[in-house]
Amino acid sequence: MNAPWKSALPGNRDPFAAYICDDNALDALRPVVIEMGWQPEKCNKGGLRNAVQSLSVSASPAILVVDLSESGDPLNDINALAEVCEPGTVVIAVGQVNDVRLYRDLLASGIHDYLLKPLNAQQLHDALNGALAVFTTPKGGDGEGISRHISTAVVGTRGGVGASTLATSLAWLFSEEHKSPTALLDLDVHFGTGALAMDLEPGRGLTDAIDNPSRIDGLFIERAMIRANENLSILSAEAPINAPLMTDGTAFVQLEEEFRQAFEMTIIDMPRNMLINFPQLLADVNLVLVTCELTLASARDTIRILSWLKTHAAHAHPMIIANKVQTAYAEISKTDFEASIERNIDFMVPYDIKAASNAAKLGQVFVEANKSSKASATIKQIAERVMGASEDDLAALSDEKKSLLSGFDLKSLLSKKSKPEAEEAHAEPAQ
Repeated sequence: MNAPWKSALPGNRDPFAAYICDDNALDALRPVVIEMGWQPEKCNKGGLRNAVQSLSVSASPAILVVDLSESGDPLNDINALAEVCEPGTVVIAVGQVNDVRLYRDLLASGIHDYLLKPLNAQQLHDALNGALAVFTTPKGGDGEGISRHISTAVVGTRGGVGASTLATSLAWLFSEEHKSPTALLDLDVHFGTGALAMDLEPGRGLTDAIDNPSRIDGLFIERAMIRANENLSILSAEAPINAPLMTDGTAFVQLEEEFRQAFEMTIIDMPRNMLINFPQLLADVNLVLVTCELTLASARDTIRILSWLKTHAAHAHPMIIANKVQTAYAEISKTDFEASIERNIDFMVPYDIKAASNAAKLGQVFVEANKSSKASATIKQIAERVMGASEDDLAALSDEKKSLLSGFDLKSLLSKKSKPEAEEAHAEPAQ
């Protein structure tokens, strides 16, 4: 009735194991396990702590069911389980606490699903089939898979210019409105707000990746990233501020490589210091959204960042996004700002403090919380430009700014096209 897709499971370890506290739950689980084609002997008596002890000396299965009923601190115990599980293990938790916050915290920690006791056959069938789907979902390069990938880095010229707000909003638009599989990588390891903007816990995925870059693969990505919606996964962190960042950047480059295989869009919220310390991060980035304000300091740093990009990432197409624009109160006029950086501003996002406060109160990204605001309308235009939805705009940019974009290859941004058509299209650039 529910034949398993055995060929999709990792062949070097057991497909299934369970650690359940009480006999009633075991009696409900075993018949379902037999129907799935697995060994009922893999349903063990004992809860999560028994699972940690057993798996510390043996290989973890592809799918693991653990009972939290006897755990006094489920989240802490789940973290202990993560230490002994191999990357890619899909974990289904079972418990008797009906608490939405606990459910969300468990999902944020990497759990695939949480089932409430008493268990029933249909509930178990659905959960186990959902776990199997993790292994059968096509990855990049499998069949039709992902046919293109656009990587976009968002860099703020100054702290507080709204680069993170822009990054989270774009990621949400790509995933929700454009239905593109999207990864958001927040590289502010100590003070990142990518997960916070969506009212999520950042989890341990990014810090685990930094500590153990050799473990990073497709299965690690599947387990470590936090799911914000059906098409959006986030990798963020809140590392202790007394723990300095100790990495040569290998983990970040490896993460970007895995994102190219598993997603269609990548958004990287990249602090300025990461450009200096890890220039290799931009090796495969298509677009760099330089986010600035109309101030003297921001103009100076925009010039410096553009110069840095020309030297270290000439292949990446820079776009200038002026954020929090208040024309009447601007420190520098748009004309003077453009003259100083020797290029036009691509988009100007109006300042809207009420909309920003509303987003924070709702625990939503800016464009989700304020769908009708003028600022959101501009951010949507940016998303369309990045997606290539407005290909004529991209072509017009190439025509008008050849001196600035001589190294920009439209083909690398939109790999679905056989060759760029920049010379044939004529359209007005976005405001």
